[in-house]
Amino acid sequence: MSTTTTTSATGTYSIDPTHSRIGFVARHAMVTKVRGSFNDFEGTGRFDAADPTNSEISLVIQATSIDTRNADRDTHLRSNDFFAMEEFPEISFTSTSVSVAGDNQYEVTGDLTMKGITHPVTIDFTHEGNAVDPYGTERIGLEGTTTVNRKDWGISFNAPLETGGVLIGEKVTLEFEVSAVRS
Repeated sequence: MSTTTTTSATGTYSIDPTHSRIGFVARHAMVTKVRGSFNDFEGTGRFDAADPTNSEISLVIQATSIDTRNADRDTHLRSNDFFAMEEFPEISFTSTSVSVAGDNQYEVTGDLTMKGITHPVTIDFTHEGNAVDPYGTERIGLEGTTTVNRKDWGISFNAPLETGGVLIGEKVTLEFEVSAVRS
């Protein structure tokens, strides 16, 4: 079966979590990067192909679904040292504006809330395309990234290294690989 391109991507969509990834990358021990993801999330949005500035997105992530492929690290990340997930079980993002940054390139600005603290962030998204899958489902694909300082959200745990520097970098890159289906 082949995938065909739809004539218009305009519409209301829901993120397909089985074909999407919300991840992060943080510097570890000043020499490498640790990657992780959140496995439980949902989101909806409206994409206006004729006027992308009329588009919007809303996303809710279950913070307890954090997965770095290391159970001990994940338990520590769920603790009060990092996300305090018992008190703040959700991370959310709600767009406040969308601007066109080039061909199929968009800057989505919105409010990111973690640990009860909200700050505006801008995510650079690329519209990867839209298609009808073999089951007749209309899809849109988006990929995006932004870099934030985790301390802005009160995530400040760290430990000094003998050789200088710290265990965990302050800058964290958030990654969004989204396949969304038309509602």
